Amino acid sequence: MLEIYFIRHGETVGNKENRFRGRHDFPLNQNGIRQAESLRDALKHVQFDAIYSSPLSRSLKTAEIIADNRSPVILEEGFTNIALGEWENKPKAWVRRTYPDLWQIWKTEPEKLSFKGMETLTEVRKRAYETLVKLINRHQKGKIAIVSHRAVLKPLFAAMLNMAEPYFWKIQVDTASYSIAEYRNDRGFTFTIINQNKHLENFFREDLG
Repeated sequence: MLEIYFIRHGETVGNKENRFRGRHDFPLNQNGIRQAESLRDALKHVQFDAIYSSPLSRSLKTAEIIADNRSPVILEEGFTNIALGEWENKPKAWVRRTYPDLWQIWKTEPEKLSFKGMETLTEVRKRAYETLVKLINRHQKGKIAIVSHRAVLKPLFAAMLNMAEPYFWKIQVDTASYSIAEYRNDRGFTFTIINQNKHLENFFREDLG
């Protein structure tokens, strides 16, 4: 059996200011660093064979804090965040005013959203799942962690569970939360924990929009 921990990075100013992040490289803010440290402490009993991280600094820093020099941290492009073109680093209020029709799709059926410079959620789902399969083939047993982003983890979970659209708003993944799934060759994925955040003392849930 392979046990996989799925971790969302800690808080950034982009989360706090309710901006679309995409691949804009927001670093962790001070609360995000504290969140990652709390996550490290919550998982100190777990010995990871490897921790795979999105190359964006908010994920990489989270991964390095969790690793605490006990596990190798490996960059994995397949888990980088969704590309959002012009929306990146823009306040959600600006997007709502500037692109009301697209905003409505985002709020109701984001799986159907598509615009210039955007990577669709269908594309994210495909490349994240293919990356996960690659890691499963590499690690037949033990424990690994994947540190990534909300707009990657949600489509990835949907692929693992074979969820049909719309799925995006049916799954919550908070900053510095972790989820756990087991993988067995004979029956595939079994989630045992989703969105565990009880280790966070100063918890801020961003606007879900």
